[in-house]
Amino acid sequence: QVQLVESGGGLVQAGGSLRLSCKASGMILSVFSSSVKEWYRQAPGKPRELVASLSLDGVTNYADSVKGRFAISRDNARKMVYLQMDSLKPEDTALYYCRLEPRGYNLQPYWGQGTQVTVSA
Repeated sequence: QVQLVESGGGLVQAGGSLRLSCKASGMILSVFSSSVKEWYRQAPGKPRELVASLSLDGVTNYADSVKGRFAISRDNARKMVYLQMDSLKPEDTALYYCRLEPRGYNLQPYWGQGTQVTVSA
């Protein structure tokens, strides 16, 4: 059974940094390698939004609100996805989710349960 498990969230002061991790347990390596990797976030009372994405050929995209501050990366061998978050702002406070969308397989996207990030002013 595939599970995405996020970690690394917490409470940090504005201007600080956090590194989120997402472990794809139970997923075979070829499916992980063939998946688009994404981080979403959802703040209270707001819709879930795409924060960062990493395509199969390594192209990254970021929401305008996090460009220059966040960086998505992967370690295929360890089946890990990361989100480095620097210069954090109170408006970055949200529940952060990892999402993997396999390509070339008849599989639905996988979501993690989320990790809370709280940025104090």
